[in-house]
Amino acid sequence: MSAPRRSFVLDDAILFIERQRIAKLALRNRLPLVSGISGYAEAGALMTYGARQTDLYHRAAIIVDRILKGAKPANLPIEQPGRFELVLNSEPQRPSASRFRSPLLLRADRLIE
Repeated sequence: MSAPRRSFVLDDAILFIERQRIAKLALRNRLPLVSGISGYAEAGALMTYGARQTDLYHRAAIIVDRILKGAKPANLPIEQPGRFELVLNSEPQRPSASRFRSPLLLRADRLIE
């Protein structure tokens, strides 16, 4: 069995707590790391693409407010995120960062340098 050439981290609260360790491990093993939570890019992952975290927190607060005012959770609509964010990490120590093509750079919402 060959060694992995890339890695993806699922959106999980337990794994998010360890995001810096995971990013360092991926960097040490020269693995491009991708996730759906922008905090991973800030911790050192190559890129992230997912729903904007601030929007999710805002919507969660609105839903909690409705429940506290008496709404039944079963009657609340299921919502899909409206905005997504692409964050690229082009720090010099990232060996794969130089491979970003200009169309990808143009689509990025945020670039960490």
